[in-house]
Amino acid sequence: MISKIFITLSDRQLHKQVLVLAIPMVLSNITVPLLGMVDSAVIGHLSHAWYLGGVSLGSTMISVAFWLLGFLRMSTTGITAQSFGANDKRQLAMTLVQGLLMALILAAIFLLLHSWISQVIFSFSDASEEVKHYGAEYFAIRAWGAPAALANFVLLGWLLGTQNSRSPMWMVIIANVTNIALDLLFVVGFGWKVQGVAFASIIADYVSFAFGLSCVYFTWKIKHLPSPFLLISSASSGISRFVKLNRDIFLRSLFLQAAFSFMVFRAASFGDNVVAANAVLMSFLMIISYGLDGFAYAMEAMVGKAVGGRRKDQLTGSMIGILFWSLLICIVLTFVFAVFGRDLISLMTSIDRVKETAQIYLPWLIAMPLISMWCFLLDGIFIGATKGKYMRNSMFISMCGYFAVYLVAISWENHALWLAMLSFMALRGFTLAKVFFTQWRANMFLAHT
Repeated sequence: MISKIFITLSDRQLHKQVLVLAIPMVLSNITVPLLGMVDSAVIGHLSHAWYLGGVSLGSTMISVAFWLLGFLRMSTTGITAQSFGANDKRQLAMTLVQGLLMALILAAIFLLLHSWISQVIFSFSDASEEVKHYGAEYFAIRAWGAPAALANFVLLGWLLGTQNSRSPMWMVIIANVTNIALDLLFVVGFGWKVQGVAFASIIADYVSFAFGLSCVYFTWKIKHLPSPFLLISSASSGISRFVKLNRDIFLRSLFLQAAFSFMVFRAASFGDNVVAANAVLMSFLMIISYGLDGFAYAMEAMVGKAVGGRRKDQLTGSMIGILFWSLLICIVLTFVFAVFGRDLISLMTSIDRVKETAQIYLPWLIAMPLISMWCFLLDGIFIGATKGKYMRNSMFISMCGYFAVYLVAISWENHALWLAMLSFMALRGFTLAKVFFTQWRANMFLAHT
């Protein structure tokens, strides 16, 4: 087994294939937490901590709303990649049509309900009135970006499923560079504070959508796919698999967001400085998340293609190659956070109390890359294989473990939250690994579910 791994790792063509898919996604994904860091840095240098706390709370809530619907990207990637591997052009085209229709319907529902959702969510927060005020203000503005944000999930997933990572890279980079530039203009230049950060995000979502649609158009022409207008009337045909997969990934996302949202809301009861410090550290956690997600996205595309073509050799090579590069990146991230963590915190905020508080909890962040790596990679494997129910079950077990750990260590206050988060990441990886190895030994993993 070990000799087979070394033989696989000596295949230069495999490394080239992995990096061609992964590097564009890593580069684009890194701009997402950088955007969060710019948001935090721009707001963090204002006169009061409640501006930063409000943006953190409001952006977390809009992320909960949108990320719960992130199944649109994941299911689209998996089914598209399998259709691509099987050379099924009609299903390849139909997946995009079904995804976009579902995205627009969900966006319309969200816009109708967003005021009520905001009132319910913020009524549960223990944050100060100032933090809740600015958080609700941010949420109300960002909600109007829903049509573009949800459609972008589908465009990103479809392009990645066709083994094209460059177009999604430019979609994300263009969105985040636009957002950063408008952050500086609206907040620093115009003095719009929290409103400026929210409006910058909305405009960036629509700019990204326009660019992504043009990328899909050219890909569609190159691959000679059937007209999408001819497919709309039959979009309900064969949609049950798509809906079932979306349902399972939605529930998985719900459990995931429950854990992250609880951390934000519970930290609010420890004071504005803890909320702001956690916002700074969570920006670094997002660097880990989005960096590893770049390789997870590559895993989704390569695994889906291998499953669609029933190629076990491709599946094995993809997993080994991506594991190697992910491990290398996590070692580097651990070193950076350990050596330069305090300096990075100082770049994020000039508020002394927030800096001091963030430094107290920095060790938890240093431990995060190597612990969390496994859950990201296994997520990519299971998404590519469209095995949504196992992801759903794994996340539910991990969420229960998260709350159990917190309750046991509750007297540690914010340290308990970080311990629970680290345990959550470890449980996600362990539970998915158990299912994977069970199915692999039984030669069941290449089967559609």
